[in-house]
Amino acid sequence: MPTLNPINKSFNLQGLCESNFRKIFQLAPHLLNIKCDATAQANGRPELLVRIVDRQRHTVTLELTHHFSLKQENNKEPGLIIRVYLDARSAEVMCRTPRGYSDYQVDHRPSPETVLDYKWTVNYFLEKWLNHCLEQGYLFGRRKNVEMAI
Repeated sequence: MPTLNPINKSFNLQGLCESNFRKIFQLAPHLLNIKCDATAQANGRPELLVRIVDRQRHTVTLELTHHFSLKQENNKEPGLIIRVYLDARSAEVMCRTPRGYSDYQVDHRPSPETVLDYKWTVNYFLEKWLNHCLEQGYLFGRRKNVEMAI
């Protein structure tokens, strides 16, 4: 499977994360008002779910996933934990779920190149997935789907 492999990955990764920030706020313009979780639907397509995992002064950590069946909890794909940096206007994939908060095993330390390759791959995937969701008409924040955070 061909993949995009830029020469200066770290520079391009930053631009990718900034682009993902903008797209997340296009998808969820009222993200900062979502208290716990919200759903979005588009033309009979699988439900898109955002769940707030953590909220700090300058960051919001969220899980974004499609929910393919209301009957089976395990039918959530893809599942990404994303940290949104409000001050830096950037959004970075932290890991895939349900593997836990880190995709790396505790008993080994990946090389910096491996970490950069992983970050590039998952954030590039996020960009393509966000594009797809926006093109399909998904939108969080319709009044009935957003519980206001106080």
